[in-house]
Amino acid sequence: MRTDPPSLLSLAIDSALLHISSFSDLSFLPEHILLDLFLRTLRAGKLNEKILKLFIATGKEEILSLIDAFNIQCVLTPVLPTISVKDDEVDIVIAAIQPDLTSFLEEWRAVFSRFHLIIIKDPDHKEELKIPGGFNYDTYTKADIQRIIGTSNAVTFSGFSCRYFGYLLSKKKYIISIDDDCFPAKDNEGNQVDAISQHINNLSTPATPFFFNTLYDPFRKGADFVRGYPFSLRSGVSCALSCGLCLNLADLDAPTQALKPALRNTRYVDAVLTVPARAMMPLSGINVAFDRELVGPALLPSFRLAKEGKFRWETVEDIWTGMCVKVVCDHMGYGVKTGLPYVWRKERGDAVESLKKEWEGVKLMEEVVPFFQSMRLSPAANTAEDCVVEIAAAVKEQLGRIDPVFTRAADSMVEWVKLWKTVTTQT
Repeated sequence: MRTDPPSLLSLAIDSALLHISSFSDLSFLPEHILLDLFLRTLRAGKLNEKILKLFIATGKEEILSLIDAFNIQCVLTPVLPTISVKDDEVDIVIAAIQPDLTSFLEEWRAVFSRFHLIIIKDPDHKEELKIPGGFNYDTYTKADIQRIIGTSNAVTFSGFSCRYFGYLLSKKKYIISIDDDCFPAKDNEGNQVDAISQHINNLSTPATPFFFNTLYDPFRKGADFVRGYPFSLRSGVSCALSCGLCLNLADLDAPTQALKPALRNTRYVDAVLTVPARAMMPLSGINVAFDRELVGPALLPSFRLAKEGKFRWETVEDIWTGMCVKVVCDHMGYGVKTGLPYVWRKERGDAVESLKKEWEGVKLMEEVVPFFQSMRLSPAANTAEDCVVEIAAAVKEQLGRIDPVFTRAADSMVEWVKLWKTVTTQT
């Protein structure tokens, strides 16, 4: 088959495309040549911020019209936090499940000592808390909980749920919570991980939930958006939730841990990614941070098992909370990140015994997940509080007939919103 050789003009444009990153001015080119070069640059996936500015600077009407038609926006891609976060904007909330916090806090001293701590004593414990000196902290006990929430029993703060009392009382923008059986992790080079700084970095840089970036978080140093990522989405959205991971004892459920008692997570993966919009996830309260101003009311202690215990694999309160807050984030247009930072989690509890308590929750998740996957909120829900109330009504209507635990959860969610508004108004 006979083909005509390329023209000198076509070869010249190909050469220009090959070296386009070295050009500082394109305004001298005739408009028809400039248009051809622009389209070839798009097809080759070479249109980055610098080159886009070159084309815009030409001022050629046809080029500008094409950029507008393709909805290509010139946005500055930050590689460092776009928000400056001060230490006094952060509260670290600690649920004191064990009364002696000495070893836990000493391990974290280098990181925690810069911040204010809110320590909530599990109201089921009678022993006095042991807290080493040198920390800026406030502690709250069963008496404080009863004084503030009154006689209401719809919201329970025992066990791991006591951390939510700290979320309620905090006046800071950012809250970070780490379980008291976790210590600082080390990265692949043996350096101690600053989990607090990484959580802050996750929350203070945009998330990208509406189009998945295969190079993970494009706002981390050394990363960027991959070829084909829409420029109109590159500015991202506010990140409301940062979900960290665990080394050693991963956050497995009781059935998995009982079946694989020797399984340990030793892989440190240096990556952060945004959870896509409409994708549900099992939030782990072991190592988490969030923007209290954006989604604080959506992190709530509402779903409790009848036999809930004092070990993580005996609870599902954080799993339920995670799906609630993810629905809120999707509706409000916020993002959720997962990955770094890691913490090192020590071993505690008997998985086989815990399985007897958690099995009820394992079965109920088969009803819970499809419910949240199909959940859509009304346009009238324009605050996190509104969203929670709408979710609670749907829970009672659609899940309440399956098991009374859902009706109790719905009532607790509504009561939590009332409590949040009351305490917020008082403070």
